[in-house]
Amino acid sequence: MFRQCRTVLRRLRDLSLQGRNPWRWNSSSAAQRALQYEAGQKIHGFTVQEVTSVPDLFLTAVKLTHDGTGAQYLHAARDDKNNLFSVQFRTTPMDSTGVPHILEHTVLCGSQKYPCRDPFFKMLNRSLSTFMNAFTASDYTMYPFSTQNAKDFQNLLSVYLDAVFFPCLREMDFWQEGWRLENENPQDPSSPVVFKGVVFNEMKGAFSNNEQVYAQHLQNKLLPDHTYSVVSGGEPLSIPDLTWEQLKEFHQTHYHPSNARFFTYGDLPLEQHLKQIHEEALVKFERTEPNTAVPPQTQWTNPREGHVTCSPDSMAPDPTRQNTVCVSYLLADITDTFESFTLNLLSSLMVSGPNSPFYKALIEPKIGSDFSSVVGYDGSTRQASFSIGLQGVAESDIESVKHIISHTVDDIIANGFEEEQIEALLHKIEIQMKHQSTSFGLSLASYIASCWNHDGDPVKLLQISQHVSQFRQCLKDNPRYLEDKVQQYFKNNSHRLTLSMSPDDSYLEKQAQAEDSKLHQKTQSLTESQRQDIYKKGLELLSVQSATQDASCLPALKVTDIESTIQYTPVQISTAGCVPVQYCEQPTNGMVYFRALCSLNSLPEDLRDYVPLFCSVITKLGCGNMDYRQQAQRMELKTGGMSVTPQVLPDLEDLDVYEQGVLLSSSCLEKNLPEMLHLWTEVFNSPHFDDEERLKVLVMMAAQELANGISYSGHMYAMTHAARCLTPTADLQEAFTGMHQVSEFIGLSLACEPGDPGSNPTFYHCVKFMKRIAESPDLTHILRKLPRIKRHLLNPDYMRCAVNAAPQKVSDAAVQVERFVGDIGSNRKERRPVRPHITERVLDPHASPGSSQSQKLISEPHFKPCQMKTFFQLPFPVNFVSECVRTVPFMHKDYASLCILARMMSAKFLHGEIREKGGAYGGGAKMGAGGLFSFYSYRDPNSMATLSAFRGGVEWARSGKFSQQDIDEAKLSIFSAVDAPVAPSDKGLSRFLSGLTDEMRQQHRERLFAVAERDLIDVASRYLGFGQRTCGVAILGPENDIIKKDPSWVVK
Repeated sequence: MFRQCRTVLRRLRDLSLQGRNPWRWNSSSAAQRALQYEAGQKIHGFTVQEVTSVPDLFLTAVKLTHDGTGAQYLHAARDDKNNLFSVQFRTTPMDSTGVPHILEHTVLCGSQKYPCRDPFFKMLNRSLSTFMNAFTASDYTMYPFSTQNAKDFQNLLSVYLDAVFFPCLREMDFWQEGWRLENENPQDPSSPVVFKGVVFNEMKGAFSNNEQVYAQHLQNKLLPDHTYSVVSGGEPLSIPDLTWEQLKEFHQTHYHPSNARFFTYGDLPLEQHLKQIHEEALVKFERTEPNTAVPPQTQWTNPREGHVTCSPDSMAPDPTRQNTVCVSYLLADITDTFESFTLNLLSSLMVSGPNSPFYKALIEPKIGSDFSSVVGYDGSTRQASFSIGLQGVAESDIESVKHIISHTVDDIIANGFEEEQIEALLHKIEIQMKHQSTSFGLSLASYIASCWNHDGDPVKLLQISQHVSQFRQCLKDNPRYLEDKVQQYFKNNSHRLTLSMSPDDSYLEKQAQAEDSKLHQKTQSLTESQRQDIYKKGLELLSVQSATQDASCLPALKVTDIESTIQYTPVQISTAGCVPVQYCEQPTNGMVYFRALCSLNSLPEDLRDYVPLFCSVITKLGCGNMDYRQQAQRMELKTGGMSVTPQVLPDLEDLDVYEQGVLLSSSCLEKNLPEMLHLWTEVFNSPHFDDEERLKVLVMMAAQELANGISYSGHMYAMTHAARCLTPTADLQEAFTGMHQVSEFIGLSLACEPGDPGSNPTFYHCVKFMKRIAESPDLTHILRKLPRIKRHLLNPDYMRCAVNAAPQKVSDAAVQVERFVGDIGSNRKERRPVRPHITERVLDPHASPGSSQSQKLISEPHFKPCQMKTFFQLPFPVNFVSECVRTVPFMHKDYASLCILARMMSAKFLHGEIREKGGAYGGGAKMGAGGLFSFYSYRDPNSMATLSAFRGGVEWARSGKFSQQDIDEAKLSIFSAVDAPVAPSDKGLSRFLSGLTDEMRQQHRERLFAVAERDLIDVASRYLGFGQRTCGVAILGPENDIIKKDPSWVVK
């Protein structure tokens, strides 16, 4: 996977304090045990260099070096059973053929010890991993995995070590994963010869996004001297210049232990890791001196400017304003950890939130729709950078933006920052250290990767409190400390680049012509014999892809290794006033988590489409005696964030029943709970709905974010839209989060600016919405809708709450919640539901009548699911394809069988058809909690062939072409998700939202264990077979002549 690295205030989050596996060490704690190691100690071929306690993060860091190869090793010992391993190599390509990215894919296709094809994907179904992946950054490649099972850890470690150090690197794997020339139809030698390959298509998809295009050009031009001047992931038209021999040579020079950095994390014994890594890999190598270091960029004596073009964005809020302009400054070396910490903080002060100077100067005047895609501090390259600019700018305003940036730098130097802003940022760091996540090890690995990659000290990066103390001392010693940094790195910095980007109407045509030219260059001199050879190689690859693979060489857990029962989560149900409250006692590390679900049942239909907008702005407009800036400052000083999001919760027993509402979520330090709930009180009692200019800014930013997100999450939009005609839940979900909502937001944002917005035939909802707002240049009529929505939503009579806190804090939290409910009592008003069929269901079926929380569910007994095929023509070179089928709800006895079927079909059929043969970056099937069986593909060069693959998957399942081993592997894969660790902040959440009790979870678990071959064939036939199913189809992608000629498709 290609990763465009960015660094903001890194979130060292979510300390997992869950129980240990029974066989693990019996002594006090992993961190305490690790303190027993001493510098100079020899352990299995490694020498301990340093042992450091890091109390901020409840861990002990142990640095080691391998004696024979010089490989670097860092172990973070911590009481977290979700153990992680990663190995990273410094990969510094000097061309844009994508060699490190293609190598990342290819090493995972088979190795000496595990020569079967695609052991990486096969291990996804033979383990209980909580994470498995690989990343290619600009200058390193990382291979991480995590698991809660000790045996699984050893299995995965063996596979990963053999993959990276002893890969097969077969030419056929290079053709499949990288690029190849092949007949469009591999079985028809007369069909045109075209480019194919997984990475080739992935990068075509990546660069269909203008944000990616801009970010890549900015890095290439700001750091032009070495590896950062090229595209490590691969520029699509350069990828066909890479040869198989060059790939193997790059592996030989870069994937050596002397160029490797190993990281392990968690509560498993370090000695076992060292022994396995030494014996299975490192002992077979000798030390080398890798020539992979990145030299410092030569400093410019004068600033530079550049210009690039991109594709016009048919989803842009305003078609006449599609320019981007940004100024980027080269900063300090990231191995200076305190300087990097300071510059990171300084960046946040300059750009984060409505109180920051650049927000005030650039966003609020509405010169552009949002900050440029690259904004703030970036520590992903050897020398960091800071970028500031705007997207959605008119060409005539580009010079103004440059002037504003320069003037704002001068203002910061002259006026500095308010002390409260600095304290709010330091409070944010404290929150991030205390908040606990289930993927802390992975966050840690990502956090240290760039600095360590350039021989910086990763342990110093972890000593955050020391950096905070040093930062405070610097401010005390020099009150103008930050202003001096701005003077040094921004005002007096001649190494800065101003880069603009504008749309070119013929951009896509030029890209297509360039690809045709490249193809012509590769094929024009082919002899008939060479063309025949291409055809034969295509058939050979197809034959290998179609053959049944023997994966018996791979290690695997057994279904019997899975725990038979769940870990129960006790909750207490109480009331505050008339409001039901669920309390869940958890080791939250000094944090309190508050949630409230407010019903939408009384909301008039004409306001429904505005609910996402309401949720987006309600905590950002000001409230009580605070304007929006003061509100934002107070939230940053007293909370870990406050958000409101739409919720559509499918019933567990009936597909035509659901709950609709909005979810209020926030967190804070224990001492700040009264202040946090007071902020919610102000939002309930006196939100501000009178600032039209502020609303315009928020709408434009939200619209830009939605428009930018489609190319990243196109498969999710396709699945949401494909499902909309199948259940009432899915229909509402599409209205709130799907293509309909994207169109509505974009349409609304066009009203933020006077003038002709142009036409956009791609999104008919957008045009419809524009007519509804009567072409008004103001949003006062929208502002008038927001108080109406508030009166229906923020009503304690239709609300229930949940609190997760430490056991000793729950009683205090109950007092504060009681006070909060009393303070918002003026919002209480009896309102009639607008839907005729409302049923009430108790969330805790074991509670006595009247003592438990309940859901007020909407039933739509007359809902008629229907078939619909929709095509959204978008400016992408690849497709996002989905087909959804209405099946059964969660509590139905067949639900478990459909879950297993989806995983098995993905791994054993669809992966081969869609990714290996079809060249898509990804694809598969999933069973959703809403009763929808969804097929999907991601960054897919095909569309109709993929739909055929979906149908082929059903026939494969119906014919029973799978083994008991296939079923067992699917169960392992399912249980890795079912048993994924849950953070203390989220414990009991599924019970609170959906009424999913521990007893229901255990019943589902037992049904998963019991699924047999006959069950899978049965559900495939009864729910997915032709004639038995009701399905919807959606495709987002480039122009498609087949679909245009087919009247059964709705083309948008």
